[in-house]
Formats: sequence, C-alpha cells, structure tokens
Amino acid sequence: MAASVPIRVLVTKIGLDGHDRGAKVLATMLRDAGMEVVYLGVFQTPEHIVEAAIQEDVDVVGVSCLSGEHLALVPRVAALMKAHDLRDVVLVVGGVIPAEDIALLKEAGVHEVFPAGSRVAGVVEFIRRSVTPR
Repeated sequence: MAASVPIRVLVTKIGLDGHDRGAKVLATMLRDAGMEVVYLGVFQTPEHIVEAAIQEDVDVVGVSCLSGEHLALVPRVAALMKAHDLRDVVLVVGGVIPAEDIALLKEAGVHEVFPAGSRVAGVVEFIRRSVTPR
C-alpha cells in the first residue's frame, strides 16, 4: 500500500500587510496537522503568490490579509490562478475580513474565508474536506 502524499499548503501575507504572527501560527498548526507548509512571508504580490503556487505544486493557497486590501488584491490572485489553470488548487483567505466582503471574495473565486477569530481546527477540517488526494 502506497503512503499518502501530504496536503501542500502555501501560506502568505499579501500587499502591505506586515503583521504575520497569525499566519505563522496557522502555518505551524497546519504542519502539526500533517500538512506540508510553504511560508512565503510578508509583502507578497498576487503575481508572486501564484508563481510560488505553481513552482511549489501546492494544493492550497492560504492568503492572510489584515490591511484592508483584500478586495483589491485577493480577486487578482483568484484571476491569476484561473489564468494559469490552477482550478484544482483551493484558495482560502483569512484575516480582518468584514462579513459583507465574504460574498464578494467568494464570487471572485475564493473557496472559503476565515475571518479573524476563526478556529484553526475549522481551517484544517475545511482543507482536508476540500483537497482531492493525490
């Protein structure tokens, strides 16, 4: 019986958001849940995020945004993922996301939004449920 391949998750901060404690905690918790995590760090552009997702062959792109730039930058990530045929890659967003923006992000191609205060167990469960095993 072949060993299962761990889920690969890219975790990053987008735009001018330099507050990365939550993203680092999430990255550690995902790793502790048995996932492989690629952490890109702060101040990333949509283009760099998608290029890294391609190079790292990830199953999930997790974008953290606390700066209020989510409606300007995250739809660009979704559009670039679509343009690069990353339709099987799950896009999740977390951070300071007002409730009224969640539907807009989902319409743009985000699979799930985890506002500040979301439980890590919920993020792990969603990823496991959403990723097709390799």
